[in-house]
Formats: sequence, structure tokens, C-alpha cells
Amino acid sequence: MNNKAPENHGEMNEPTHRWHSLPAQEVFSALESSAGGLSTSEAAHRLAQVGPNELAARKKKPAWMLFLEQFKSFLLIILILAAVVSGVLAVMGEGDIWDPILILVIVLFAAVFGFVQEYRSEQALEALQKMAAPTALVLRDGEPKEISAKEVVPGDVILLQVGDRIPADGRVIEMMNLKMDEAPLTGESVAVEKTLEAIPEEVQVADRTNMVYAGTTVVYGRGRAVITATGMATEFGRIAGMLESVEPPPTPLQVGLNKVGRILGIACLGICAVVAGAGLAVGMFEGILGAFIWGVSLAVAAVPEALPAVVTIALAVGVQRMARRHALVRHLPAVETLGCTTFICSDKTGTLTQNEMTVKKAFTGGRLIEISGVGYKPKGEFYVGGKAFDPRQDPNVERLLTASVLCNDARLQSSVGKWQIQGDPTEGALVVLATKAGFKQEELENRHPRINEVPFSSERKRMTTLHETPEGTIAYSKGAPEEIVGQCTRIFSDDKVQNLSHDEKDRILEEGQTMAAEGLRVLGLAYKALSPGESAETAEQDMAFVGLVGMIDPPRPEVKQAVQVCDRAKINSVMITGDHKLTAMSVAGELGLLDEQALTLTGSELDDIDDATFDRQVEHVRVYSRVSPAHKMRVVEALQKKGHVVAMTGDGVNDAPALKRADIGVAMGITGTDVSKEAGAMVLTDDNFASIVAAVEEGRRIFDNIRKFLMYLLSCNIGEVLLMLIAFIVTTLIGKHAIPLVALQILWVNLVTDGLPALALAVDPPAPDVMQRPPRHAKTGIFSRPVTSFIGGVGLWTALATLAVFLWAVQSGRSMAEAQCLTFVTLVMIELFNCFNCRSERLSLFRIGALGNRWLLAAVASSFLLTLPLLYVPFLQGPFRTFALGPSDWGIVLLGGASVIVAAELGKLVARHRHV
Repeated sequence: MNNKAPENHGEMNEPTHRWHSLPAQEVFSALESSAGGLSTSEAAHRLAQVGPNELAARKKKPAWMLFLEQFKSFLLIILILAAVVSGVLAVMGEGDIWDPILILVIVLFAAVFGFVQEYRSEQALEALQKMAAPTALVLRDGEPKEISAKEVVPGDVILLQVGDRIPADGRVIEMMNLKMDEAPLTGESVAVEKTLEAIPEEVQVADRTNMVYAGTTVVYGRGRAVITATGMATEFGRIAGMLESVEPPPTPLQVGLNKVGRILGIACLGICAVVAGAGLAVGMFEGILGAFIWGVSLAVAAVPEALPAVVTIALAVGVQRMARRHALVRHLPAVETLGCTTFICSDKTGTLTQNEMTVKKAFTGGRLIEISGVGYKPKGEFYVGGKAFDPRQDPNVERLLTASVLCNDARLQSSVGKWQIQGDPTEGALVVLATKAGFKQEELENRHPRINEVPFSSERKRMTTLHETPEGTIAYSKGAPEEIVGQCTRIFSDDKVQNLSHDEKDRILEEGQTMAAEGLRVLGLAYKALSPGESAETAEQDMAFVGLVGMIDPPRPEVKQAVQVCDRAKINSVMITGDHKLTAMSVAGELGLLDEQALTLTGSELDDIDDATFDRQVEHVRVYSRVSPAHKMRVVEALQKKGHVVAMTGDGVNDAPALKRADIGVAMGITGTDVSKEAGAMVLTDDNFASIVAAVEEGRRIFDNIRKFLMYLLSCNIGEVLLMLIAFIVTTLIGKHAIPLVALQILWVNLVTDGLPALALAVDPPAPDVMQRPPRHAKTGIFSRPVTSFIGGVGLWTALATLAVFLWAVQSGRSMAEAQCLTFVTLVMIELFNCFNCRSERLSLFRIGALGNRWLLAAVASSFLLTLPLLYVPFLQGPFRTFALGPSDWGIVLLGGASVIVAAELGKLVARHRHV
């Protein structure tokens, strides 16, 4: 068997199938690494050689191809061909050469604008992918460091903890009851137990139990592994190389709008064809080509081809705004659902509270001890009855603090004078407590090395570790007081162990309840000296009770205001916690979650009630305490059965089913496991409840803005089509047979009004009442009654007001070119004024203001300024059938344009009156 090691870093990342057959020390030697990991400089050197740890991305379309694809529209192709034919005829002396030139210029501008929109969409989506990049915990320079998963290189030593998603392939070098979920790679449904020993080379991937693989998950225990392959050299990369990448699917909203666009497009094309054909029959156009170009121009203006691009930009820009407010959205459809959220079910610790636990009280040896100090700084005094004492001289406190440190996975670290906890804040508070008393974590761990453990789980509500000591093997356990006391038959007091009576159990639990009523989170601690040969399976039986610790995690100051915002927005806030009921109720009361109708339930109470009873109560429960992840699933399903849209938070492996089942699964970015982050539709980078509320506000804003530019585009486009249809009917009846706009004018209106103003509405600030109205019903689409009424009403008014200007000009003796010019400028002004109407389908413009969106002001100003040269530059006047407007002309045009604001305000007034 050839086990020769690679000789350079480039070869290290070549696909290999023999790492599992090497002893751990030979793996380190081959990778030129060690148990302490790589240095920062060496890791950077290797990253430059082997490249980032990521799968090969699908090939991006070059910019030139993206630009050419803008011309694949059937209507644009026909328009270009018609312009070419028109140009040939003009060269032959049968037409004006400026018409085809300007048509092609306008088409080119439209293509450039479409290219910019699509390019921005791709860039925005790429930015989202980078923001949601996974991380890995590695040893660099001998110290744990969290880095981006794509920076992991061969030779890195990664730390494996429950819930972690493995970033690359690696050889296990240290483990404690390590089990992996390898179903994504092998299809194995049962967790795979890992080993350290070398395995024969010929075994299959599923049987290489000393390896961990990219994409798999730690479900039990802990350990370390040295990375052997990254990126496309991993087993996952090898499989991915056989498959072609697929485009991300469109969101439901995009699918719906594409369908609406097709329906409207077909309808508009039909109307355009009828009007063009009938106009040709009655002599409104100069030949078939003129009628054809006019009809296609109207179709180009009428079909809302910008919808998909603007929707993508609105979603992507909105998601980036959410990221700035600490909420990373992993799936775009979640944005559409956020605005419908009716229940936010949130964990307490770290989400509703600050997640800086501080032990304030302890109960051991029959005495209540108070501890001073705040936060993670290990400075404080110990008091009994108001008098300070030395905790190291008390055997009960010594045993309590020893258990606190050894049954613990957290680390206390000092960086630039600031004390921080690496790991769970609750465990960190216990390390800080022991450090205050002079107990050093490293010294205790060196004297009492951990040899086994039974990890914490939400169902067991406790954790147990086994340690080798001079006195033999000792097990330490910590967890919920009732669980710890339930496992104890003895008690440690005054340096000896004695039987634990029922009265003493009751007193211990009573002390715990007293602490909990004060808002403290309470943990119980116990220990047991194991008999020779006794296993971890029986270590938790017949333990000796050591004491209780009570710690406080104060509510986040901003959460109370966020809860009030939810109340005004008719969103129900619910606390779900594993803490004691009294602790949960104390925090809930301080945050304003409890009112006269609010109910509270514990996990055991939830188990005791049937589904029918719970279905009747679920909408009124505001606090769930002492619950497990399985209870979360039941809460989600009961609320969804009532028709509610539920956002549910979670951070553990067992939270994943509830996160997936919820309408919006919200994973914790700081304390959350990789499994929960994969299951969630959204990740909070600050684990803060207020960020969920901010995300809901952004979700409502995004949906509102999509509705705004949709109202704008459709009301304008429908107005243009109705103008032509009604004008044809009216002018035919009066015997004039005239068209109010020529082809170039139609194309120009489409270019300057359907582009920048629509994009500006996509980034409109939120309406004043965005969080003061009930959630949108999940089945309510964009086209609500107020929206369709607005689109139809404004579209009809646009047609009638513009037609009125045209007929007035014709009847007053103006030339046809002057009448068409006045109609053209009036239509531009109506559509520019209409931008401001579309900032809300219900609220008055005078309430929301016309100046609240600087992008919209800039878009309207630029569209207006771009139109002025068509009126005042002589060589453009001929092709566009325009003339230099005088003051009286401008008065007519501005009056006609502003009339759409009056019409829209009257429509909104009627809509508000009906709503009331």
C-alpha cells in the first residue's frame, strides 16, 4: 500500500481516498500540520495556493452576453426590423431617415437600461450569498478562532461541537462520543459513531468512520479533526462536479407577476393590433409600415416587461437592508411571508434578554450566598447574611464551584481588556463565578481531566461529565433543578455525603422557586464518586446534591419597545423558554408580554392537555416555560391550524424541525448551531428579538414597494392603451381619424417614465402606518380591491385627461403636429405626477409627502429634463413632431398633468370612507 505523503500544498488538496488508512500522526506529518493547527501566516499561504474552500460556482454570463440578451424580446426584434426596413425606404427617398434612427437609439437606450437592471439584480443576489456565508471554528496559532468556511485549508484543525456543519473533509484526531449525521452524503439515516483508529484503505466512504465530510453534521458529542481536502476536492465537491449547477428558482411573487405580465401582454397586444389595423383601414397611417411600427411601439410601451427585473431588485435591495438591521434572509420567498406574520414565537435567553448571564445567588450547605459583580468581569465578593467570607475555606462552596467549572464547555477570555465568553453564556457565568473565588479553570481541568460525558439535551435538561481524579472517577452533573434533584438520593454537606430526605428535597426546590420568582435562572449541580468499572450510563443515578446557582440575564432595553410595536401592528409576541415558569413570567412581565387575557403554560402542562383544548387556548398563550423542541413543533402546528403565519426562533439541533415547519424559521447567528441555520429561512446576526420585528417591518415595506411600482407601471401602461383605443373611437365618430401620439413619442414615454421612476418606487421609504396596521393575509396577493381600483381609475383618468388635451388642441385650430406634441408632453407630465400618487394606494399624498423619497425626486427631475431637448432642440422637433412650448402651452400641460393627483386623491378618499 502506497502511503507516500504529498510534497507540496497544491498536492495536499488533490482528491485522495487514503487518509482514513493513515494513523493520525502520519496524517499530521503528510499535511505538515500539528494538533495545535496552523499559524495564521501558513494558513494564508496555503489559501493562496489551493484556493477558497467552496464548490465551483456556475459560470457567470459575461456582461456583453447579458447586454445582447436584452434584445431577445420578440417585440424589440420586430421593432428593430421595422426600423431597418423604414431606414431602407428612407434611403430610397420614400420616408424620413430620422424616424428609423431615433427608433433604434431609443431601443438601444432601453436595452442599456434593462442591462443595468439585470446586472444590478445579479450583483445584489451575489452580495446576499456572501452575507450568508457559513463559518468554522479552527485552531490558528494554537487558539480557537471563528473564520469564514471558505478560508479553511488543508492542515487546519477544526473543533467539532453538537450542531456544527462540517466545512470540509477531515480526519478525526480527538473525540468524545462523537456521532455524525451523514445522510446528505451517504443516505445513512442513523447517526454514525466515529473512531480514531486507522481503517483499511479499500473500504467505502460510508464505512470510513474516522473521517468527517463536508456537508455532514455533528449530532452528538464533540471532537477535533484535521482538514484533508477542501472545495472541489472533497467528497461533496466530487459529486457536485458531476452535476450542473441550476439557477435559483423564482419566488412565488415573481412567478405570479410573470403570469400577470403575460396576461396583460396578450391583452395589450390584441388591442394594439386592433387599433393599428383599424387605423390603417380608415387612413390614419401612411402605409402598412407606418401602422406596423406604430402598433409595435404601442405594444412595447404597454407590455410591463420591466416587472421581473424591478421585483428582483426590490427583493434584493430590501434583503440587504434587512442585513444591515441584523437579519440575514437565506430564502427570498421568506421576504414575501414576513409581511403576513401574525405570531412571533421567540426564545428568551439572548433574544429577549442580553445574554450576559451573571450568577447573583447560590444555595449550598443549607445557606444562601450572595455574589457581587456584573457581567463577565471576574471581580466580585461572596456574602452570607450580609457578611463577606472566603469561599475557598468552605468545602460546600468549593465542591459547588468545582462542579461548575468541570461540568462546562465554556471558556473565559480577555481580549484588549474586555472579558468575553466563548461558548454558552449560561456555562460562561459559572466559569466567571469560580474565577471570582480564585478557582482557575485550566488548573482544575488538568488535575481532573475529562474522560467521558453525557451531553446536554433539551429533553434531558441536564449535562454530565466524568473526570479522573486522585480519589477515582467522579461524575459532575448540572441542569434544571427539578431534573437534578430527581436524580439525587444523597446530599453533600459540610464535607460529607448523607442521605437526602423528602423534606430537604422540598426545601431545595422551594429555594429554587424563590430565586426564579426574582427573575433568576436557576441551575442545580450534583456529583457522584463512581465505583470501579462503572459506566457513564449509570453515572447519573443516585447522585449527591451539591447546590443551586441563580443567575440573571436582564431583558434587552430595546425589546420592550419592539413588543409595543408588535402590539400596534397586531402581531402577537410569545416567549418560549426552557427556564422555570416564575423566571419566565418575571421577564415577560417586565417586557409587557402579559396582559389580562394572557395565559402561561409549562411543558408538563402542555403534555397533559389534549389537542382540542390546546387549539382553543393557543392564541392566548404568551409564555411557554420548561418546554422542549418537540413542544415548539406543537405550538407552530396549532397556530397554523388557526390560519396564523408563524415566525419561530431556535438555536439547537432539535429546533430544526420546528424552524422548518414554521412559516418563518429564525435561527440564532451567535448561539445557533449550523443545523438550525440551515433549517431557518432567516438568521439573526445579533440574536435580538428587535431584529425580528425590524425584519417584519422591512418585509412589509418590500411588499408595499412592489405594489407601488406595480400600480405605477400598470396604471401608466393601461392609460396609454386606453388613450389610443378611446381616441380611435372618438375621432372616428367625429370624422377626424387622427392618432394622438406618433410611434417615437410612444417609445419615448415608455423610456423616460417606465424606467427610473419605477426603480425609485422600489426603494421608497416605509409608509407612516407600515407597523400600525394588521398583517396582510397570506392569501391576499398584490391585486387587492384598492390596488385594482387605483390602477383602473388612474389608467382611465390618464386616457381621458390626455385625450381631452388632444381634442381641445384639434378643435381650437392647432395643427395635428402641435396637438400631438401637447398630448405627448401632457402624458409625460401625468405619468411623472402619478409617481407620487403611487406612494400609497390609501393614504393621501399630503400625509405621506411628496419629498420623502429623494430617489423619486431625482428620477422625476431627470425624466423631465431628458424630455426638454425634444421640445427645444430644432433637429429633434421634426422626428418627434414637437415644437417649443410657450407659457400658455405649459399652463395647459401642467394643469392636465396635475389633474391626476386630484383624481387619485378623490379615489383614495372614497376608498378610505368605504374601509371605515
